[in-house]
Amino acid sequence: MIYNVLMDDNPINNVFSKLSLSIAGWFLGLYLLWLNLFIGFRLDHFNFILVLTILYFASATTRKMVISFIFFWIFWIIYDAMRLYPNFNFNDINILEPYILEKSLFGIQSNQGIITPNEYLAQNTDTISDFFSGIFYLTWVPLPMMYCIYLFFSDKKMLLRFSGAFLLANIIGFTIYYIYPAAPPWYVEYLGFEVDYDVQGNAAQLLRFDDIIGFPLFEKMYNKNANVFAAIPSLHSAYPVILLYFASKKKKWWLTVLCVIEVLGIWYAAVYSMHHYIIDVILGAFCAIIAIFVFNLLLKNNRINTFIDKYVTFIS
Repeated sequence: MIYNVLMDDNPINNVFSKLSLSIAGWFLGLYLLWLNLFIGFRLDHFNFILVLTILYFASATTRKMVISFIFFWIFWIIYDAMRLYPNFNFNDINILEPYILEKSLFGIQSNQGIITPNEYLAQNTDTISDFFSGIFYLTWVPLPMMYCIYLFFSDKKMLLRFSGAFLLANIIGFTIYYIYPAAPPWYVEYLGFEVDYDVQGNAAQLLRFDDIIGFPLFEKMYNKNANVFAAIPSLHSAYPVILLYFASKKKKWWLTVLCVIEVLGIWYAAVYSMHHYIIDVILGAFCAIIAIFVFNLLLKNNRINTFIDKYVTFIS
């Protein structure tokens, strides 16, 4: 019924239709109410609203983009909402256990005894690794978004499937964050194994990239980190796996090769930057695989498939 009303009123192509303005108004009003009552209004919220508003009213094409990327907007809102109830209020923080497990599985012999791969790489840094680890770490969301823009113009059904799997991987990862809060490797390096609930986010080895470009890019990014104790799983490592899976479906060898490089680059950068252990990377990849598997199962449901088909028609 809702679908028929939307199609009859054609709110996407007619931005000034009553239904279109009503939907936009309700979304903005509820979001602003949510921010003011629970989250607190910040500059990034203003930028988020401003960009969506401009895109929504700019043209029918950009309006369709806003509606097509709905799963990404939901991801952002959920991630931001994690500030309300940090995972360390739900379960104990794990600092020593991941460190010991990493050593037992992937430890490297050195003059100091067995050390983690993070510690080994920290002792053997170089400018090339500093630069490329920073470059790859900057692509974790922009590259999937760029692929979504490509799919918007070429395959809207795959766009919805890709972004749906992306959202599901995040929900799985966020759930694990609350089940098993874990400190990143840089925390052990700087603070040891004592719990500090007031610790701020830290760019760690990515600060070396900031030094190369002469601008505190990662420092500013990680100062806004919503939750320090969310190292397991590495969702940075999950995203390129989802990207690779859906990119391979386009059957373009250069696109698949590009995504394989992206996977390996982000995985290496995650460890080199001291933001994740190898076990975090592996579990992140599993989050992506599970999300893809579950989403493919959901697509076997006729109602879900019908909804996606109608949504594709709606945004076409």
